[in-house]
Amino acid sequence: MSKIIFTLLIVFCLQSPVFAKETYQTSKQFVSTSFNGVIPKSKALWLSAEDKVVISEIMSHQYSRLRLKYWQQESETVWILEEIGKEKPITIGVHIRSEQIVEVKVLAYRESRGDEVRHEFFTKQFHSASLTKENMLNQHIDGITGATMSVRALTKVARLALWLNKKVKV
Repeated sequence: MSKIIFTLLIVFCLQSPVFAKETYQTSKQFVSTSFNGVIPKSKALWLSAEDKVVISEIMSHQYSRLRLKYWQQESETVWILEEIGKEKPITIGVHIRSEQIVEVKVLAYRESRGDEVRHEFFTKQFHSASLTKENMLNQHIDGITGATMSVRALTKVARLALWLNKKVKV
């Protein structure tokens, strides 16, 4: 009996860690919710070389995408963007109205730690944030112990979405 328990204990100790691969909301659901149940036709923003330079500064790494998809209705836009937390991408929805953030929401989280950033107690800090002339948020975002990289990822994506919103301004 003790050999079985010992063997099971060894097996459990040698198993690889389980990663949180959670989808909390689909992109389609986020867009629909943002526009009160109506999904406008998606648009594409083609990025120039100059755009990529600014985006690389905001994101703190090279940005290679050629275009980004977004949804727009009057003075509102919705962006579904991804950024690496520590090692894995986080899918983030950003809803903007009149150059201010209405909502930031983690749609999919794939890291093993730091998923506290998906909770409203954290994401509500972005409400009404706008962009300064230096492409920084005009308000402070408090961090979360143990989720530093995820906090940075959401903050960078919020800044990027606000900057992109200015490019497609009506």
